[in-house]
Amino acid sequence: MILNVSGLTFSYNSHPVIDGVAFSLAPGELLAVLGPNGVGKTTLLKCINAIHRPTGGTVLLHGKDILELSPMQIARRIGYVAQRTDPSRVTVFDAVLMGRRPHIRWGVSKKDLKIVDAALRRLGINKLSLRYIDELSGGELQKVAIGRALVQEPRLILLDEPTSNLDLKNQVEVLTMVRHVVVEHKMAAIMTLHDLNAALRYAHKCIFLKNGSIFYAGPTQDVDAAMIEAVYGLPVELYRKSGRLLVTPRDP
Repeated sequence: MILNVSGLTFSYNSHPVIDGVAFSLAPGELLAVLGPNGVGKTTLLKCINAIHRPTGGTVLLHGKDILELSPMQIARRIGYVAQRTDPSRVTVFDAVLMGRRPHIRWGVSKKDLKIVDAALRRLGINKLSLRYIDELSGGELQKVAIGRALVQEPRLILLDEPTSNLDLKNQVEVLTMVRHVVVEHKMAAIMTLHDLNAALRYAHKCIFLKNGSIFYAGPTQDVDAAMIEAVYGLPVELYRKSGRLLVTPRDP
């Protein structure tokens, strides 16, 4: 297993935000974390990445407690794409190159430059290499953030709403690319999403959070309408087409 989360709990001012969360991820698995706003999805990612220190439970990455690793050791193992990236006056190439920092000791190597170039091409933003990131659209900026995480060559990548600023075409391209990279390189990835149809299409497994606890954890193909209604408080209809599940809300 790449990741084992056991009994994970986190509180703000003694108020539990996530409570007793437990799951595991094997190489080649993409997990979607789902649930309404404010349920603790982003907090869960930050606990896994040690940005927040859990108040209980453990996060083991390849059997090592994440809290016993240094920030640089974590950066070599976990790539993190936040919901928002504040643009600055650096080029796209240099912004993505920053993701190689945990691996650079004496200077940037030819290998580092090749890895960055390959990531830019994979994301379809190589033509933007010399553009400044404060000149980019929201969708382009999100791709830069994902590229920076990918060039870290992590074993686990965390993506917080990775498609929030992307149009439909770019959503499909990014999620297809993430799934392909995870499977091809035998990584693991966790993404928070609001789009249930995207989660059911691209993720191998999913977690539904309700009141900070896991309501369901398992294969996406086993999700049913009753689960979704219980978590979101909205009746839905679930269809299966070409082997894929599709969610359609019903009028309340």
